[in-house]
Amino acid sequence: MNWFEKMKSGFKTGRKREIPAGIWSKCPQCSFSTYQQALERAHWICSECSFHYPVGHQYYVQLLTDEGTFTPLDDSLTAADPLRFRDTKRYTDRIRDGKKASELNEAVCTGIGRLGGEPLALGVMDTRFILGSLGSATGEKISRLIDRALAERSGLVLVCQSGGARMMESAYSLMQMAKISAKLHRLALARLPYIAVLTDPTYGGVTASFAMLGDVILAEPGARIGFAGPEVIKQFLKVESLPEGFQRSETVLKHGFIDHIVRRDELPAALGRLLAMLRAPEAL
Repeated sequence: MNWFEKMKSGFKTGRKREIPAGIWSKCPQCSFSTYQQALERAHWICSECSFHYPVGHQYYVQLLTDEGTFTPLDDSLTAADPLRFRDTKRYTDRIRDGKKASELNEAVCTGIGRLGGEPLALGVMDTRFILGSLGSATGEKISRLIDRALAERSGLVLVCQSGGARMMESAYSLMQMAKISAKLHRLALARLPYIAVLTDPTYGGVTASFAMLGDVILAEPGARIGFAGPEVIKQFLKVESLPEGFQRSETVLKHGFIDHIVRRDELPAALGRLLAMLRAPEAL
C-alpha cells in the first residue's frame, strides 16, 4: 500500500492500546476528564465545575489534623443487632459489608489531634458504612468524643456525611439524636466551640440533630442537605420536579440554615481560624 492509500484508509497497528484503569477520572457533574494525580493534588475538586468528589474518612482526617497528631478513639466499638433485623439482607451482613468497604467498625471515625496547633476533637462520618447512618454505636462514639473534648478543653469538629438514622436499629438509633444533643449542650455550657461541617449528603436524623447544632455550621459547595430526600418530597407534594438547587448547600445558605460555604481545599485554614477565635479565654 502506498502513502496516499494509507492516508485514505488510515493507519492500522497490530495491537489495541488501552488506557489503564485509574489514570483518568470523569467528573459526575460536568463529565470533564482529569488526570487522577492532578485531581488528588486538587483535593478531589473538579477544575472545571468545582464538583467535590466524595472522599472517605481517611482523607478528612489527614486534611484536618496536623501531621502526626491524630490519635483514634474507640476504634473497636461496633454495632450490635438487638432487633435481629432483616430486610433484603441480614443487618449483620450489612455491618460486615460496611466494615469491609469503609475500613471502619462503625460509620464514624473519632479521635483527637491538633489543627494549626489548636487542640481538636474530630469526628468524621463515612457513607461507605451503611450510608453513614446514625446507629447506637455511632452515637456512642460521638458522645465519648464530646466527653474527651470536655476533659481536655478542646474544640470539637464533626464532619457530617449521612443518609440519616439507621432504620435497622429503630428507637435505639433515634435515641442517639437526643443523647448527642444533650452532650453538645454540656460542651456549650463549658464554653468550648463546636463546628459542624456538612458534606454530601447530610440527611435525616443527623440533620435533625447535631449537624444543625454547631456554633458555626459550614458546608462544602453543592452538598445535599435536608431531612427527607427529594424523591420523598416529590411524592408527598405530588409534583414532577423541585426548584433548581433544591436542598443544595447554596440554597440552604440562602435560607439561613448554615453560616458559610467553604471549599475543601480552604477548609483547614477556615477551621483553624475559627477554633482559635472561639476558644474560651480560660482555655488558652
